[in-house]
Amino acid sequence: MRSLHAKRWLAPVLISLAGVMLSGAAWAAKPASKPAQPAAAPPAEQFVDGIAAVVNKHVITLQQVNTQAQMALAQLKRQNIPVPEYAVLQKQVLQRMITEELERQEAERLGIRVSDAQVDQAVQSIAQRNRISVDTLKQEIQKSGLSWSTYLDNLRQEVRMDMLRQRTVDSTITISDAEIDAYLKSQGNGINLPQQSAQAPVAPAPEQQGPQMLGLAQILVAVPEGAPAARVQELRQKAEGLLARVRGGADFAGVAAASSDGPHALDGGEMGVRPVNGWPDLFVNATKNLNTGEVSGIVQSGNGFHILKVLTRGQAGQRPAPAQLQSMGQQSAPAEQGPMMVTQTHARHILIKTTKVMSDAKAEARLKQLRQRLANGDSFEDLAKRNSEDVTAPQGGDLGWLTPGETVPAFEQAMNALEPGQISEPVKSQFGWHLIQVLERRTKNMEKEFKRMQARQVLFERRVEPAFEDWLSQLRGQAYIDNRLDPQSNRNRR
Repeated sequence: MRSLHAKRWLAPVLISLAGVMLSGAAWAAKPASKPAQPAAAPPAEQFVDGIAAVVNKHVITLQQVNTQAQMALAQLKRQNIPVPEYAVLQKQVLQRMITEELERQEAERLGIRVSDAQVDQAVQSIAQRNRISVDTLKQEIQKSGLSWSTYLDNLRQEVRMDMLRQRTVDSTITISDAEIDAYLKSQGNGINLPQQSAQAPVAPAPEQQGPQMLGLAQILVAVPEGAPAARVQELRQKAEGLLARVRGGADFAGVAAASSDGPHALDGGEMGVRPVNGWPDLFVNATKNLNTGEVSGIVQSGNGFHILKVLTRGQAGQRPAPAQLQSMGQQSAPAEQGPMMVTQTHARHILIKTTKVMSDAKAEARLKQLRQRLANGDSFEDLAKRNSEDVTAPQGGDLGWLTPGETVPAFEQAMNALEPGQISEPVKSQFGWHLIQVLERRTKNMEKEFKRMQARQVLFERRVEPAFEDWLSQLRGQAYIDNRLDPQSNRNRR
């Protein structure tokens, strides 16, 4: 359950799905690209209720694809991204829908559900980071042509994806002390990273030096795992053809929307803006000598062939050029470092994970029974050893000393409300249901530990997205997918 990285940003698509862009001085308008050409209408011979794809036992209808395609079409026009032919747009939309359906099915299998309260919390977070009220956010969403209910549905989906990523991928990434030591040495012990501390992130004054920020877009030509050499060469030639089109003057975002296999294809390939250290080394090295607007050569990774474009580069104190509202996870630059007096909490917990068999109601009821046993005098340590499903069970659920920001928000909020010796009511997080006991608190100068925590997060962020993409690739490889709009993609998976 314990995770130094539980407050990572969600995918930038949190806002870009809505295509929300604010005008005026506060948010600079995105530079206009080539005028978007209207997509052709769907061919008349396609049946509205026909089957577009089968994902395991779930059917995606052509009508559903066309509904999503019209939304994608409107978004591309708002962003001045050249719109591909309608048949191409359908295929891109369907690929995204297939991935979303696989994520939904896996989340359901793991018992991951997003409550209305969690969606409300996400909305509040987005509004706060953009320094606007929820009402203003709602107005901007509706001005963009997207209904508020549809926006909330998209947001719920993104929250679920983030919870799924935390459950399935985060725990597989291990950062050793030796790696942290080497990174700190390479940085001269100075790290520029968004701050996670007891205080809410505060934007720096304009004169402050923030971390170097880098905004990237990509066109990805995916290479299926285990593809024969001839197929890899064929896909490389495809990537070279796309690169030639871009260097020949084609709009990068338009090529991405029509041809990229990446998850942000329908956002023109935009992957967001992060501290330079937060991008994978492969991307940093490929773009380090590029200026804003320039495009890399072909970059090969385990996922395929990437073409990268630098969208923005500069200090965190400068507002990036892409005019999108900040998503939940984007963080402000850190304040100047020095002594950091932080209140830490020594806590332990009992975790019951939710699954298809262990529902929320059953998990909560089980913890209420355990809480009653604790009230009757049973040992917390003994009950944790016998009942907790966390890796801390052998230690009686002991989490050690926790620093603010080190656990997920629901857990931390419940923990902070307890006095030493108190035991919480059952608390739900994306990991399951918890009983929390606070043992003691202390105030400590965390300057050195914070630097190490920052280093760990930098190294983690470099690995988590590629790891999640690998996990998704494996999920697709294990699933039955019959894509009837793009049968070629079925062959590509094998």
